[in-house]
Amino acid sequence: MRIFKEEQRFNQLWIIILIIVSMLVPLGIIVGTYLKNPDSFTTTEFLIIIGILIIASGIIFLFKLSTRIDEYGIHYKFFPFHIKYRRIQWNEITEAYVRKYDALNEYGGWGLKGGALWKKSKGVAINVSGDIGIQLELKNGKKLLIGTQKENDTKNILATYKSKIKKVENG
Repeated sequence: MRIFKEEQRFNQLWIIILIIVSMLVPLGIIVGTYLKNPDSFTTTEFLIIIGILIIASGIIFLFKLSTRIDEYGIHYKFFPFHIKYRRIQWNEITEAYVRKYDALNEYGGWGLKGGALWKKSKGVAINVSGDIGIQLELKNGKKLLIGTQKENDTKNILATYKSKIKKVENG
C-alpha cells in the first residue's frame, strides 16, 4: 500500500510582506494617537488593541491544507474550515488527474474557493499557493481541485490507484 501525504501553509513571501505593510498603517495611527495624547487610551487598552491587530493579521498562518492519498481514497483537510479529514472514496470518483490551473481566473484566488459564488462549472478549489492541483470529477457531477506542490509524486500515486477508479466504472 502506497501513501501520499502533503501539508501546505500560507507562507509565501509576498503574503508576509503584504500583511506587514497592511499592519503598518493602523499600527502607525494607533501609536501616533497614543503618543500625541496618552489619555486617549489606557495602557491596557493600547496593548489590547495592538494585540488584536497582531493576532488578526497572523491568523492566516494557522491555515493548513493537508492531503492524503491511499488505498481508500483521497483525504483532505483545510484547517480551520475542516477539523477532521474529509474522504472521497475511489468509488465516488469518475476522474482524478493532476493539472495546471489559474487560481485567480478559474476560482477567484487561493483558499477555499468556488462553488456558488464563482464560476460554478469549475467546482470548488482548496489551495494555498501555486498553479498545480489534483482535479477530481465525482460521480455526483461535482468537481473538486486540491492544490499540490508535489506534482510528480501526485501523478505517481494517482497512477498507482488509477485501477481502483476503473474497476468501479466497469463493475
